[in-house]
Order: sequence, then C-alpha cells, then structure tokens
Amino acid sequence: MNDPLPWPQPVTLRGPLATLEPLSREHHDSLAAAVSDGQLWKLWYTNVPAPEGMMAEIERRLNLQASGSMLPFVVRDANDTIVGMTTYMHIDATHKRLEIGSTWYAQRVQRTGLNTQCKLLLMSHAFETLQCIAVEYRTSSLNLASRRAIERLGAKLDGVLRSQQRHRDGTLRDTCVYSILQHEWPAVKSHLEFKLQSRD
Repeated sequence: MNDPLPWPQPVTLRGPLATLEPLSREHHDSLAAAVSDGQLWKLWYTNVPAPEGMMAEIERRLNLQASGSMLPFVVRDANDTIVGMTTYMHIDATHKRLEIGSTWYAQRVQRTGLNTQCKLLLMSHAFETLQCIAVEYRTSSLNLASRRAIERLGAKLDGVLRSQQRHRDGTLRDTCVYSILQHEWPAVKSHLEFKLQSRD
C-alpha cells in the first residue's frame, strides 16, 4: 500500500504581479542578489538570511519540507525576477491549518502590490484548494511594520505568546499570533482584490 502524499503538495501559483514557485537549490544566486537589495538581514528583529547564509537557509527550508512541516516558495515579480521567499509553515495536515511566514522581499518591491498579490495567491490556495480551516500569521511584537501589514490583510489578533522564542541577538521575543478563519475568507478576499484593482 502506497503511503499518502504529504499535504500540501508543491505547486506554482501565478498572478499578474507575482509568481510563487517551489524553492530549489538552483535559486541560490538569485536569492542572494535579492536579499542584498536593502541589506534585510541587518534588521535585528527579523530572521532574514545574509547572502553568505542563503544556501544554509535554502537547505533548512527544504529539510523542513521533507519533514512535512513547511512548503517553501520563491517569489518572482511581474518581470520574472526573483525578489524574495515565502512559505507555508507549521503545517497541521490533520486539522488543515497552516501559517504563512518566513517571508522577505527585496527592498525595491516592498510597499508595492506584490505582497498583496502573494498573500491573495497563498490564501486562495489554502482556503479554496487545500480547504484550510484557518491561516495564521506570526511576528515579533516589536516588528510594527509587519504587524500593520498583517492587520491590513484583515487578520485578527488571537493573542501574544510572551517570551515565545529569541531574536537573533538573543533577546526574548514576544510573538503576536494572528489568524484568518475559513468563514472570514470571502470578505478578506474581496478586500485584497479591491486593493489590487485600486492600484491599476
């Protein structure tokens, strides 16, 4: 008897402003170039890899994929240039819940429609194809830009996990946990589609 396929399976998701494709080791050079735009790894409250640590980060994400707890993607912009990474993570195949996270983008595409497009693609697939009951977002309580971006998506704050982990510099991190539930998705989807259309 064959073992069941892991959930979820790798997939490529496409929209007008972004394409998400399964991460591979061949993406290394493009990702190292992308992360250099803005020197994102210098933000102490994030876990963005430095260029010299990119292969280790790719291997980490692929190992988590092999264990069934993560499905990592690279992000391409409308010009087919790799500009970042994102993932389905903390995957719970039994209860059909997952988190969207470990996301970073090159500075030049931040505060554009690209992040909205990526979240629309990821959540559409999660709720409509994978039939998730909830999608989570987590971030440091001190990462105010990330918290505002998550709230603009329509996610609700579930609570704060105090001293849940450590920042890269060793300081304790309080983690804000947000979620969007399956019954909330239609309204959130309409909101995200409106945001994208208003950019046209």
